[in-house]
Amino acid sequence: MAKGKKLNTGLTLWLALALLILLADQFFKVLILGSYQLGEGTLVTSFFNIVRVHNTGAAFSFLAGASGWQRWFFVGLGAVAAVVIVWMLKSHAGQRLFCLAMACILGGAIGNVVDRLLYGYVVDFLDFHYAGIHFPAFNVADSAITLGAGLLILDELLRVRRSKS
Repeated sequence: MAKGKKLNTGLTLWLALALLILLADQFFKVLILGSYQLGEGTLVTSFFNIVRVHNTGAAFSFLAGASGWQRWFFVGLGAVAAVVIVWMLKSHAGQRLFCLAMACILGGAIGNVVDRLLYGYVVDFLDFHYAGIHFPAFNVADSAITLGAGLLILDELLRVRRSKS
């Protein structure tokens, strides 16, 4: 019984982290939507702007030019990913680095799904640039997904290293 309780406590922790990421993402997006018109921005530093951008596609605006079907495709993909990630969190609740990575990905994925459901696009606002070249704008959810992916790679590298020892 204690083991089951520990797994549920672990799952609760990871879901709470994902929720925190989701809330932070939505908070900043609401601020951007209330403060900027589409395309407006503020120069923050010589390499960073806050700007309001709408992305109907996926990463790097992949499929942004499609006729609208991509909205529901990405909503469905995000929903399926969320279910799989929750199952993985429940199954591996004791693997902290792995679960941290999955919680980051979950919070970010749901954050972008919420945008697609509410607006039909994802709100991006972080714009980094150098020498006139702009990296595609992104948001807190994208940052969490990227961090989660990096942590998954680290987790796997550490797992392989342990297995060779």
